[in-house]
Amino acid sequence: MKKVITFGTFDVFHVGHINIIERAASMGDYLIVGISSDALNYSKKGRYPIYSEGDRMKIIQSLKFVDEVFLEESLELKLDYIKKYGADLLVMGDDWKGRFDWVNSACEVIYLPRTPSISTTEIIEVVKKR
Repeated sequence: MKKVITFGTFDVFHVGHINIIERAASMGDYLIVGISSDALNYSKKGRYPIYSEGDRMKIIQSLKFVDEVFLEESLELKLDYIKKYGADLLVMGDDWKGRFDWVNSACEVIYLPRTPSISTTEIIEVVKKR
C-alpha cells in the first residue's frame, strides 16, 4: 500500500484545496493530511486562520479521498511526521518548491502546480473590501 502525505492550513476552504488533496490522493492508496495548527499558521503568515484548527480538521476529514488527518505543530517536524505515518510520498503545492527536498531520504517529494487565480489570502482580501 502506497501512503501519501500532504500538509496545509486549508483555511477558507476552496476549490484549490480540493484540487491538491484530490491529486495527492490519486498518487497512492492512503492519504494522510497534516493540518497546520493555529500557532503554526500564525508563525508562517503573521495571522491566525479564520477557522479554528478543529474546524479545519473536521472539514478535511469529511472529504471522501482523505483517510487520516492530524495536527501539524512545526514545519521542522516534517520528517518526523513522514516517519510516524509511514508515508512513501510527500505532496506539496509548488509554492513550496524545493523547501522540503531535505526529506528525500525518507520518501519521494512531489510539488504540484497550484490552481490558478485562487488563494485563501486573495479570498480574505476580497471579503474585506466588500
